[in-house]
Amino acid sequence: MSPLLHIAAEEQSPLVPPIPELVVGLLAFVIVFGFLAKKLLPNINKVLEQRREAIEGGIEKAEAAQTEAQSVLEQYKAQLAEARHEAARLRQEAQEQGAALIAEMRAEGQRQREEIIAAGHAQVEADRKAAASALRQDVGKLATDLAGKLVGESLEDHARQSRVIDRFLDQLEEKAEAGR
Repeated sequence: MSPLLHIAAEEQSPLVPPIPELVVGLLAFVIVFGFLAKKLLPNINKVLEQRREAIEGGIEKAEAAQTEAQSVLEQYKAQLAEARHEAARLRQEAQEQGAALIAEMRAEGQRQREEIIAAGHAQVEADRKAAASALRQDVGKLATDLAGKLVGESLEDHARQSRVIDRFLDQLEEKAEAGR
C-alpha cells in the first residue's frame, strides 16, 4: 500500500465514520424512513386532513350561523318597525276615538243643558201663572172685603165679583206696562 493510504487508513478523521458503519447507518435510515413513509405518514396526513376539514367545516358553520343571525336580525328589525307602525296607528285611532267621544259628550251635555233650561223656563212660567192666579184670588177677596166694609154690605155675588176684580187687575197691569 501506498504510504499515504496507509497513513489515511491508520489515522481516520473523527468526522468521517468507517464505511461499514456508514452503510449500516444508511440502511437503517432507509428502513426507518420507509416505515415512517408507509405507516406513519398516511396517518399524519389523515389527521391533518381531518383537522383541515374540521376547521373548514367550522368556518362554513360559522358563516352559515352568521348569515342566519343576520337574517334573523333583519326579520326582528322588520317586526319591530311593523310593531312601531301598529302602535302609532293604534295611538292615532285612540286619539280619534277620544276626540269623537269628547265631542259626543259635549253635544250630549249641551242637549241636556238646553233641556234643563227649557224645563226651568217652563217651571218658572207655570209658577208665575200659579202665583198670578193665586194673587188675583187673594187681591179679589181682599178688595171685596174692603169694598164690603166701605159700603157696609156684603158683595158675595161671585160673577160680579170676578168681573170687577178682573177689570181692576187688567187696569193695574196696563198701568204697570205703560210705566215701564
